[in-house]
Amino acid sequence: MNKENIYNCLIIGSGPAGYTAAIYASRANLNPIMIEGLEPGGQLTTTTDVENFPGYPEGIMGPEMMLDLKKQAERFGTKIISGMVKSVDFSKEKGGIHKIVSNNDTVYLSKTVIISTGASAKYLGLESEKKYMGFGVSACAVCDGFFFKGEDVVIVGGGDSAAEEAIYLSKLCNKVYLLVRKDKMRASKIMAKRVMENSKIETLFNHETIEILGNESVHSVKVLNNKTNKEITIKASGFFVAIGHKPNTDIFKGQINTDDVGYIITKPDSSLTNLPGVFASGDAQDSIYRQAVTAAGSGCMAALDAERYLSEFE
Repeated sequence: MNKENIYNCLIIGSGPAGYTAAIYASRANLNPIMIEGLEPGGQLTTTTDVENFPGYPEGIMGPEMMLDLKKQAERFGTKIISGMVKSVDFSKEKGGIHKIVSNNDTVYLSKTVIISTGASAKYLGLESEKKYMGFGVSACAVCDGFFFKGEDVVIVGGGDSAAEEAIYLSKLCNKVYLLVRKDKMRASKIMAKRVMENSKIETLFNHETIEILGNESVHSVKVLNNKTNKEITIKASGFFVAIGHKPNTDIFKGQINTDDVGYIITKPDSSLTNLPGVFASGDAQDSIYRQAVTAAGSGCMAALDAERYLSEFE
């Protein structure tokens, strides 16, 4: 095995976590390599305005912000490769070499690996949902709720996440319509109770979305009562989907410990996984916060953890 072909640090995936990990790893002279993934820049490339990331007082477009982070990572020497990873073979030994294979069958060997593959929001699959993505349609109330201050919005979902986001939106918006496909919520009793007692939230049970309507942006939502087959149109400028997220971790199954949903389990107060030299950051391991700033912070943690790990074998 030629040592010249073994990297110190390989980052799988981009986005705030991956790029921040790259910046820190580069500045630590680890000479990292990054394989960007199917969607370079991650979920923020589908977000129009980002106003809650520190350092951008006037806000910034999501794709522009990701380009800034990418340029910063490259400035410090990160080698960024277009493409995605199709398989991995992680070493179970301390100081072992990890094998990563890209979609064009290129094999990369690395002493450490930082997983920053993110998570994908689950959507309803409507054409109109895609059409107005970033123009009234969102999968993150905490990220985008501010843009609908004083307006009427619709949110879809029946679990705790939907309940939490509906309550959050009720503090900003004029009225929140919560569409629940079944005759009751899946949310915990306490969360369901809070929703039902909130005067600004109108819960519509047995209702499903037919189509999102708009011109340049969303102006209303056509819904169906699946018990009576009656259709109604709700005037709303925002449409939020809260039916869950799926972490992009399928290729690591069987090697990395994950929870039932697929989020990578990391050791408390660290980015360490169950395998030595393999670290996880961002939405691939965060099922709670899912914010750009927390993803960036965990990317920093992963790079620092990788640097400390490598220093043990110098």
